[in-house]
Order: sequence, then C-alpha cells, then structure tokens
Amino acid sequence: MLRIGIVGFGFMGRMHHRCWLGADGATVAAICEANPEVVQRATQPAGNIDGASETIDLTGVAVYEDFATMLREASLDAVSITAPSFLHAQLSIQALEAGVHVLCEKPMALTVEECDAMIAAADSADRTLMIGHCIRFWPEYAKAKEIVASGEYGAVRSATFRRLGAAPGWTAWFLDGDKSGGVALDLHVHDADYIHYLLGMPKAVRADAARFDSGMIGHISATYDYGDGSVVTAEGSWMLPPSFGFEMSFHIILERAAIVLSPAAESAFRVCPVDGDAYTPDVPEGDGYTHEISHFARVLQGQEAPTIAPPQQSRDTMRLVLAEKESADSGQPVTL
Repeated sequence: MLRIGIVGFGFMGRMHHRCWLGADGATVAAICEANPEVVQRATQPAGNIDGASETIDLTGVAVYEDFATMLREASLDAVSITAPSFLHAQLSIQALEAGVHVLCEKPMALTVEECDAMIAAADSADRTLMIGHCIRFWPEYAKAKEIVASGEYGAVRSATFRRLGAAPGWTAWFLDGDKSGGVALDLHVHDADYIHYLLGMPKAVRADAARFDSGMIGHISATYDYGDGSVVTAEGSWMLPPSFGFEMSFHIILERAAIVLSPAAESAFRVCPVDGDAYTPDVPEGDGYTHEISHFARVLQGQEAPTIAPPQQSRDTMRLVLAEKESADSGQPVTL
C-alpha cells in the first residue's frame, strides 16, 4: 500500500485527496499545511472546481505544519505537491532528497533553472518526478491525441485552443505574478503543454497580451510556428467577468476531419469527418485529475511506464510558455 502525503491543502490539495482515495493500492497518510486551521477548514466546502468542494474526513490522517517533520515521521512513499507555484521547486527537491516520489502540480516551477534542479534531484535520488499536466489525461483531450497520432484523418492543418475565465480571487498569491507566473503559467500552460504533447515543440512562438492595471498579463494569445504551413493558436484569459464562468475548448482541423470540444454545443465532443456523419467517440469516465493520479500510482507500483508526462517534457513546456511571455513583452517572435 502506497503511503501518500499531500503538501498544501487548498482546493487543489483537496482535489488530490479525492483522487488518491480512489486510486488502487494507495492511502492518504498525512497532510502538511502551514495554516493551523486546516483541520477545521477541511470540514467545510472550499474552492470552485467540481470534485474539490466536498467536506473531508481527516480521521486517521496525520496533520503537520512543517514539511521536514512530515518527511521524517510519516514514512511516505510519495507526495502530492499542491502548494503555491513559487514553492514547487523547493518542496519537490526537499521530498526527492528525502527519498520520496513526487507528483507536483503545474506549473513545474517558475524558471527553467528550477525545473532543471528538480530533474537533477529526481535523477540523483532515483525517484519518480511527475508534473500534474492533467489535460494530457483528460478523456476528450487524450482521445483527440490518439486520433491525431493514428493518422486516420491526415495531418493537422489548424488547431485552436481556448481556456477562459475570471481571475482567481480566493487567495492573493495568484495575482502576484512573481509567485504564480500569472495567467500564462497558471492557466494557459495547460493548452501550451497539450500543444507540445500533441505536435511537439514548435520552431518559434509569437504572442500578444492584454494586461491588468498592475501590468501583469491577464489575457494571452499565442501562435505556434511548426514550419509546415499549419496554423496553431492558443488563448488563455483571467479577464472574463465572474458571470461568464469557465470555458475550455478546442477545434483541431485535420486533412479529412475536425475534432471539436465545444461547451456550447449539444454534443460537446465530436469528430466531424469529411466523408460521413459527425460522431462522439467513447471516452473513459472521470476527469483528468483522477486519471493522472491513477497513472502515477500505477507507475510507482511498476504497472505502467512513466511516458505520458515525463518531467523533461514539462521542463520544455516551461521554456515554451516563458518564450511566449518574452514575445508578448518584445512584440517579436521567439525562436525555440
């Protein structure tokens, strides 16, 4: 039985708690949260993402305020790092050096140098490091990847991805770009990473951005140059009003079909062939968080290879998004 610790118990920590409870051969043994009221808060709903808002029973779970103490006392096999983004590198390296496997939420870190240090720590400790790029595991996105990779409908001619919502207002560090990386590294990184996963690293990227009064990017639109005549774009925003809600969508246009995820459509996920009627492929039940954590558990148990989200690819996704921010600042494309 894998003994799991969760570091940071905000709504994403709660999401990981839910998913670990459903993973075969794993138990949540400990949590670490700097706020001493965490046990009281755990009995109340929190967050705005489905699956993380339930009340939680922490009976039998050791609660720590100090991470080093948890690593020393809790006899953990692995930890989920769900603390604020600016702590990801520090906490991941600390766990890896203690001989504990790490599933770290995205973004991997805030600099490429921090990513390199995390990978080096995992290699030195001979422990698994995986970054929580849950969209690689989201059923519709995973199926779209499968269809594109099959070549059944030919090459990608155009692809558009959108991830739009209001600025996260439930904790202040999100709106500090030095701590969260802003919308580019916190939200838009999902689509940038999926594009990387689907099509590989582009040759160059060009991005434009709208900014909050503070100067932090609030909306980013990027175009990825693959040198093959395709048009690939992604748009991420924290500038929508709260009444808008949240949208994640894509249109992938192939030579002989289009693959669409549109929340406004009656059949949100569709394949639309040139020849024949549109259809909705079968996809597994559950969300990307559940499938991501189940995969990580199976990797640790030797049942699957760690090939879906290797940390080296997460490091390159970081390089890609930072190039987008550089392009938005300079107004010029950035070669990768």
